[in-house]
Amino acid sequence: MEVYLLRHGIAQDDSPTGRDSDRPLTEEGRRKLRDVLKVLSSAGIKPETIVSSPYLRARQTAEIAQELLGYKDELVFTDALTPDSDPEAVWQELRTSHSGVKSIILASHEPLMSRCTGFFLRSPELLVDFKKGAVVRIDFDHFSLQPRGVLKWMLTAKLT
Repeated sequence: MEVYLLRHGIAQDDSPTGRDSDRPLTEEGRRKLRDVLKVLSSAGIKPETIVSSPYLRARQTAEIAQELLGYKDELVFTDALTPDSDPEAVWQELRTSHSGVKSIILASHEPLMSRCTGFFLRSPELLVDFKKGAVVRIDFDHFSLQPRGVLKWMLTAKLT
């Protein structure tokens, strides 16, 4: 399975409701995110599933991925991808609900995305500078109790 960890784009500092979960993407965040996702599209990446945090900025990120990557199915939302979740919960979500797909995008937040990167690579102490709108690809050949992924690449907006 190809797992694409996608951090949401740049979001507004505040929301109209005052809740962190309601912060939308900025125009700059949308633009930079589109630049990154266009590279994925031109590389022929076609996810079978897109799963997102229910937070607005992650949902908007997943919707942009859906549009630019030609994903036709419904987006899936899970609390396992909220900012205060943990990599073990994300791994269980992958193992129990999505192990049959070939490629999946997980749209989420920091610090979860960098922590998942280390956990999926069996290097939990690994420090990853996971920028907003960046994407990491990690491949798995099976789903054991503990992940054992292979890092394929990381793309940030600055590289597009």
